[in-house]
Amino acid sequence: MPGSIQAHGAVLPHYIVHRVSCAPSGDWNDPVWAAADWARIGHFHPASSAHRPETLFRLLHDDEALHGVFMVRDRYVRCTHMTYQSAVYKDACIECFFKPFPEKGHMNFEMNCCGTLLLRYVENPTRLPDGGFARQEEAPQELGARTRIQTSLSGPIAEEIVKPVTWRLRFTIPVLVLETYLGPLRPLAGRQWRANFYKCAEENSHPHWAAWAPIGDRLDFHQPDRFGVIFFA
Repeated sequence: MPGSIQAHGAVLPHYIVHRVSCAPSGDWNDPVWAAADWARIGHFHPASSAHRPETLFRLLHDDEALHGVFMVRDRYVRCTHMTYQSAVYKDACIECFFKPFPEKGHMNFEMNCCGTLLLRYVENPTRLPDGGFARQEEAPQELGARTRIQTSLSGPIAEEIVKPVTWRLRFTIPVLVLETYLGPLRPLAGRQWRANFYKCAEENSHPHWAAWAPIGDRLDFHQPDRFGVIFFA
């Protein structure tokens, strides 16, 4: 169990990823999820609009894969980026960033509400003038296809859904996908990673940017020193 870790004068949030003997099924109500606690993505950047969608997530692991489910009570939902590695962060989107080792980079899994994935390994998150990073690598499609994503919405959604809508997204990330860039990670049990989780939307009438571990004044999710802590039970 991790102790308290501080960064920028604040205690970082932590989350225990419980181990299960079998992976959750495709059923949102699979009782396997009862082993996981809910966590909230509730720190909104000041540049956000007045829209504050409630976003909760759960995580589990079985040593071979990381399983997650997100539930979002949302409004103003659009989703138009439907191809792998497209700008899904402009849609109604959730994101998971993982940094298992202090001396290595982080991987970002960005998934819009219709299940399109953007996957990168960011070795050096220093921003360049064009908005890119000093050192990054886009994961090839054959590797990204190993991440299984199930959503409650289908797309594209070109006309904004203004009324309240609750959507869910479930994912399974094989540990092998992260090991491709980060080296051996198994067994997961007993390990501690830095991580952060986000909810965002840019191309809608009420843009917003929310984080599990607060990102401060700079509107940039790629701040590993501000990531929270996840511990694999």
